[in-house]
Amino acid sequence: MVSGSETDDKIGEKVKAWYNIDMPKKGKTAMGRFFGSRWFLLTALVVALLVAFGYARAYYQNYKVNQEIKSLQDQVRNLEHKKLESMEILKYVTSDAYVEEKARSELNLKKPGEKVVIFNNLTESPAIVSSTAVDSWVLSNSMKWWYYFTHQSVSNLTN
Repeated sequence: MVSGSETDDKIGEKVKAWYNIDMPKKGKTAMGRFFGSRWFLLTALVVALLVAFGYARAYYQNYKVNQEIKSLQDQVRNLEHKKLESMEILKYVTSDAYVEEKARSELNLKKPGEKVVIFNNLTESPAIVSSTAVDSWVLSNSMKWWYYFTHQSVSNLTN
């Protein structure tokens, strides 16, 4: 008969064989040596740095593009505001009130049946009268300079 420990050993060996437990390892394979080497670690580090650098560069470019989009949106808002102002000015310029104002002020026109009253300045200022009197005199150039530098008015000559 088989003792209990022998049976357990046979079952244990079958389990170990089934799960590949306790297989003799004769050495690392070529792949195992490559992944465990320092060269692989260095290569993986370089690749990770290149990926991180590429991501950072793409992030910065995205940031710049977003800044430019904001700037262009601000410009669009400003131009829309100017367009609205221009449209209001155009609306006023094409109105009848503007046409009437310009016809009265620049072309001196009036509406039919309207009476225009012009007021003349009946009293002339003394400075204007005296300057016209002095202009009729013929002063030499040196006298004009003398009055200019001594800050005397030429109108004192008429008194």
